[in-house]
Amino acid sequence: MPRLIPRRPLWRGLLAAGIVIVALAVAGVLVIVTSEPHNVSHPNLEFTNPTTPTAPPKKVKAKEIDNFQWPVYGYTQSRTRDFDGAADLKPPLHVGWTYNDGALLEFPPVIYHEVMFLIDDDASAKEINVKTGKVIWQRKLGELAAASPVVAGKQGEVLMPTLSDHGHSPGSGSFFALSMKTGKIIWRRPVGAGSETSPIIDGRTVYYGDGAGNLYARDVINGHLDWAYHASGAIKGGPALVGGVLYFGDYAGRAYAVRASNGHQVWATSTDGAHFGFGSGQFYTTPAVAYGRVYMGNTDGFVYSFGAANGKLAWATHTGGYVYASAAVADPKGVGPTVYVGSYDKNFYAFNAQSGAIRWKHAAQGRISGSATVIGNVVYYANLATKMTIGLNDATGQQVFSFKDGAFTPVIADYHAIYLIGYGEIYQMLPAAPKPKHPPVPVHKPSKHKPKAKPKHKTTRKPQPKHKAKRKHRAKSRSKHASKSSRHTHHHRARAATHHAKHRVHKRSHTHSKNSSKPAKH
Repeated sequence: MPRLIPRRPLWRGLLAAGIVIVALAVAGVLVIVTSEPHNVSHPNLEFTNPTTPTAPPKKVKAKEIDNFQWPVYGYTQSRTRDFDGAADLKPPLHVGWTYNDGALLEFPPVIYHEVMFLIDDDASAKEINVKTGKVIWQRKLGELAAASPVVAGKQGEVLMPTLSDHGHSPGSGSFFALSMKTGKIIWRRPVGAGSETSPIIDGRTVYYGDGAGNLYARDVINGHLDWAYHASGAIKGGPALVGGVLYFGDYAGRAYAVRASNGHQVWATSTDGAHFGFGSGQFYTTPAVAYGRVYMGNTDGFVYSFGAANGKLAWATHTGGYVYASAAVADPKGVGPTVYVGSYDKNFYAFNAQSGAIRWKHAAQGRISGSATVIGNVVYYANLATKMTIGLNDATGQQVFSFKDGAFTPVIADYHAIYLIGYGEIYQMLPAAPKPKHPPVPVHKPSKHKPKAKPKHKTTRKPQPKHKAKRKHRAKSRSKHASKSSRHTHHHRARAATHHAKHRVHKRSHTHSKNSSKPAKH
C-alpha cells in the first residue's frame, strides 16, 4: 500500500500565493519609482531658426529713456525676457537709489517712460519714479496679490489682479483698471477664485486667467467681457500672445493654444504627468514663445517644448526638481537659440532651444523659484534659499555678477539702468563710470586768504635749485668781466704812474743842469 503524502491545508496555499503576488507588486513599484524619467527629443519638429544675426546693442542717450517701455511681465507679448539693453548696461554695477516696499515683491514691476508700476504681496499698487525711486501714488486694492501689472499706455491705464480682497487666503479677488496718473480705480470686476496671472494686452483687450480655470478677455476701457474659455485646471501663469494666439498651461498639466479674437481652441495637449502617472504635473509657469515653439516648465521636473502650430511635443528634458520658474529665451552669439530656466534641484540650466540638450548647468546651491531674465549677454536669476541674485554669461554659464538680495524674478531694465528686485526692496543698479582716456589736469584755484605781510628785516634769499646753474654761469661771467676790467684798469694806472715818474725825473734832471752853471748861495 503506497504511502500517502499529507495534503497541505488550503489556507496555506492561498497565503503563499498572496505573498508572491504582493512581492511582485512591491517589486514592480520599486522598479517604477527608482527608474529615472526619460527625456524626449524630436529636434526636427517645426523650428524657425533666426534669419538675421542679433543686432548689436544700441547706444541710447539718457534722454531717450522718456519713451522706453517694459509694459508687461516678460518684457514682450512673447514673454521671452530677453532685452539687449545699452552697450554699457552690464557688470560691474553699483547701487543708485534704493526703494523699500515693506512687503514681499514676488513679481517685478513694469515700466512706462519715467515711471514703474507694481503690486506687492499685500495688494498695494504703487507708481514709482525710475530716476529717483520716490513713490508718486499708492492705492490699497486688497489683502493678497501675486502678479505683475500691465500698462495700457494709449488708454492711460494700468491693470492688475488680486488673489484676495479681504483675507490672506486665495479667493474673492478682483481685477482692476487704474488711472496711470492718479491711481484712481476706473473699473473693477470680481474674480471669485482670485487671480495670480500677470495679464497681457492687445489693442483694447486685456487677457487674464483665474484659479477656477477661466481665461477672460475684457475691454480695457470699460471692463466689458468679450469671451471666456474654461480650461481643465487652475490657470496660474499668464498667457503669452504671438500671431493672434494665446498660449498658457494649467494645474491639470495641460498646455493650450486659444485664438485671441474669439477664444476658440487651436489645440490642447497633456503631459505624461509626474513619474509614470503617480500624480499629475502642473504648469505654474508663464510660457515663452520663440522659434515656432512654446517653452514651459512643470512641477514634474521637466521643461517642455511644444510646436506652436499644433501642440506636438518637440522635447522634454528632466531637471530633477520642480520647475516653477518661467523660461527666458535668447540667441547668444556663437551658441545659438537657448532656453534658460532654474529648478528646485538647485541648478540653473541652459538648454538647446531646438533639441532640449543641456548646453551648460550652473550649481546654484539653492532652490530657484523665479524666472530668469537676459539683459545684454548676461542672464540673471534669483536664489530663493540664499536670497541672492546671480548673473551668468549667457554663452558659457560663467558667473559675472552677484548681489546680496533677491528671491523671485530678479531684474527688469531700461536704457539707463537695471532695476534689481530683492525680497522687499528695489535697487537701481548703474553701470560703472567710464575711465578717462587721459588723467585729469589739476586746476589750481586762487587762494581766498590774504597774503601775509612781508617781514621788515632783511632776509637772505637762497638761490632756487632750478636756476642754480644759470645763476652760477652768470656770476662767473660777471666775475671774469670784473677781473678783466680790473686788470685792464690796473695796467693803465701802472703805465700812467710810470709815465708820471719818468716825467718827474726828467724835470728834476733838467732843473739841476740849469742850476749847475750858477754859483751856489751861501
